[in-house]
Amino acid sequence: MSNWFIALDGKSYGPFTTQQVLSGLASGQYNEATMVWRDGFADWQPAGRVQELQAGSAAQTPPPFSGKQSHEIDYTIFGNEMQFVEIELDPQESVISEAGAMMYMHDQIVMETVFGDGSVVSQSGTFFDKMLGAGKRLITGEGLFTTIFTYTGNGKGKVAFAAPYPGKIIPLELSKYNGRIICQKDAFLCAAKGVSVGIAFQKKIGVALFGGEGFIMQQLDGDGQIFVHAGGTIVEKELVAGELLRVDTGCLVALTGTVAYDIEFVGNVKSAIFGGEGFFFANLRGPGHVWLQSLPFSRLAGRIWEAAPQTGGGGQDEGSMLGGIADMLKR
Repeated sequence: MSNWFIALDGKSYGPFTTQQVLSGLASGQYNEATMVWRDGFADWQPAGRVQELQAGSAAQTPPPFSGKQSHEIDYTIFGNEMQFVEIELDPQESVISEAGAMMYMHDQIVMETVFGDGSVVSQSGTFFDKMLGAGKRLITGEGLFTTIFTYTGNGKGKVAFAAPYPGKIIPLELSKYNGRIICQKDAFLCAAKGVSVGIAFQKKIGVALFGGEGFIMQQLDGDGQIFVHAGGTIVEKELVAGELLRVDTGCLVALTGTVAYDIEFVGNVKSAIFGGEGFFFANLRGPGHVWLQSLPFSRLAGRIWEAAPQTGGGGQDEGSMLGGIADMLKR
């Protein structure tokens, strides 16, 4: 894939993929007069004179959604720290979710377990398509099956899905983000039927070796409503073209398809070992939108494990005089 560089305000930004440049042109962040360069060019050229950015734009840039492919659903999010989302379904409307996320449902809602993600391609395609969809879920660490909830009654039916740990549920409409959101593999909660749940591989070796949650991420495609969950407080950032944001890899929740993502070594061995910070940060380069969380579940689980009595980290009487006496008696 070509590595493109963009000239803006006398500065060079990049590298970007062809898709990122096309998305920037489609959104108006760049125009035909914007100067671009890639390997093989003798000099910078206006984007409007580069044939592959013109001829390829129709094929590579996601077209505007003229008609809904996904089911249209209504929803309400309840709670503050331990949230759940209640989804209202019309007759024969459906929603998909991960196993174990359902909280309650109307008595005329039917549950069905299917291979893959329940999207149009996965369910109406060949047996190979279904196995491919199931295999993608297996690679991300999820199960082979997805649960589909369909309302079969009259009027309205409701089904609710609960967050797995303290945090916030983020509702996102894929059609507002060029039909694609990439998120951590454990962030996806549920979505309207028709949304495709796949994988997004990061090809760079740094991400592969050190990215942790970021190496294999879930890719959500379509035009429907999705819900992702994150821990602690949620922060949204809109990155302009070339803008760089460095975050802890565990704090990255989701990003749009136009954001370039890579891993960078930071600090030195001493600061990493004694400073309590990791060796690597995620580099997020715009244009695009990113969602961050203040409390990754891995960080929360690590603190709980350290404080657990069986690990020698502490006990339920920690911080009191009785706790100290109890510890002496145990010895």
